[in-house]
Formats: sequence, C-alpha cells, structure tokens
Amino acid sequence: MISRIVLILVGCALLSGCGAGASENRSWDVVAAFYPLAFAAGRIAPPAVRVENLTRPGAEPHDLELTPRTVARIERAKLVLYLGHGFQPAVSDAVQQASGRVVDVLEGLPLRSAHGQEQGLTADPHVWLDPVLFARIVRHIGGALPRPVHTAALLAQLRQLDRAYRTGLAHCARTDIVTSHAAFGYLAQRYGLRQVAITGLTPESEPSPKQLAHVIGLVRRTHATTVFFETLVSPRLADTVAREVDARTAVLDPIEGLTPSEAARGKNYLTLMRQNLASLRKALACR
Repeated sequence: MISRIVLILVGCALLSGCGAGASENRSWDVVAAFYPLAFAAGRIAPPAVRVENLTRPGAEPHDLELTPRTVARIERAKLVLYLGHGFQPAVSDAVQQASGRVVDVLEGLPLRSAHGQEQGLTADPHVWLDPVLFARIVRHIGGALPRPVHTAALLAQLRQLDRAYRTGLAHCARTDIVTSHAAFGYLAQRYGLRQVAITGLTPESEPSPKQLAHVIGLVRRTHATTVFFETLVSPRLADTVAREVDARTAVLDPIEGLTPSEAARGKNYLTLMRQNLASLRKALACR
C-alpha cells in the first residue's frame, strides 16, 4: 500500500513539473526590434514561444517610435532582441527597463565604422545583409532561446545563400554598386564589390548639392548602368542620379522590413536575398 502511494505521489510530481514547464514555455514572449531579428527568432523558436516584431510592415525601422503599450511589452518580455550602436534609439532606451534577457546582436561582430557618427550611429548596423554574419546572429539568438528548433536548418540555408552569392558574383563585368543609402557595405566587402552610396547609413539623411554632385561624378566614372533604390523610402534621389548619368533604376532591398504586399505574398529574408542577387547579377553583367 505504501509503495502504491509513493508511486502515485511521484507520478503527480512529474505531471506537476511537466505542467509548470509547459506553462512557463507558454509565457515566453520574444520581442524583436525589427524584421531580420524577428525572422530569425521565428524560424528557430519552439512553437510555444511567441515572437513579436516591433516594426510593422511598411515602416522604416530607423524611425521607429514606441508607444507606451509597446514599451510595456519590452519591459515584460522574457527576451528582447535588438541592434545597438544607435540603430533604433527608442529601442535602445526602452531595453534599459526590460525585466527579461536583453541581447544586442551586434555584440562580438566585426563592425564597420560609421564615419562622423552619422545620425547617432557609432557603427554600420547592416550586418544581416552578409549571410555569414547573419549566421552568427542566428547562433546568438539560438543561444538565448529556450530549446530552439530548426537552428541547423536555417544555418544550412544561409550557407547555401552564401555559396550562391560567391558563385553568382564571381565573374562580373562591373563591381561598383550604386545604392540609395549605404546599407550594403558588409555585402560588398564579403563578395568583392564596392558600394557607391548616394546618402549615408540612414536613408533619411539628405546629401547637400555639393555631395550629390560628387556622387554623380563618381557614378559617371564607374560607368554604372543601374542605380538601386529600396522599397521603404522614396526613390527620388536615385531617380535624380539615374537621370544625370543616363542609367536605369532597380530595387536592391536592404531587408530592414517587409512591405505589406511582400508580407501578404509570403516573402521572407531568404527569398528577398535571392531577389537581390538576381538584381545584382543583371546590373553588374555577371556571367
């Protein structure tokens, strides 16, 4: 009789433990500052973990402003993922009040400097456009999640993406990419290209007439046939430069967020990176 009671008590303890674990897992909320971090966390988080992207589709993450309700979600989240170095100042301020774990995914990465600390930035934050560096971010996020799943699968997809870029950009007639803002420095460095940017690291920065004339002269010397603009900001400056140098315009997406139509069509980081590769190969006359 005593042994039966002991077994029943042990069984109840095990069930209670399992119930507590499930309850704790259900309470796991992850807050990601913008799309690439939300994409990575969403791919590898276990099903019971909820991942929230603070930057809504169609919004420019550099300009993100937080409502009191959003700040409260940051404060309550078990895990907050963000980029430091001034990329989203409102988020950097809010994470100081977080009760859960806070992860700046730029920590430990080889960062490019932000000359003159433009718009408050102390480093170029656009690391996710380099698949090799983004893989390091995925590992970093995986280490902060409870029982992550599919991490190996996502890392394998990023290795395939890196190989596609290395192969696809290995033999090109041109190596200069003219972009609307300086988001592609890490990608250019990884694959032997040179970025010629119309504006700086933040898309809202406006060049002076003298700076714009300098960029137009530089683009002429590169003999570029394409000026790239992006989906979340106005293409006005790209159109101006393209007209001056008799070039066409095309989209090169910095993947800082999805447009509503991209989200509706199921686009994601991997598909947009492959679209970027196709655009680069056409513009640079790669074979």
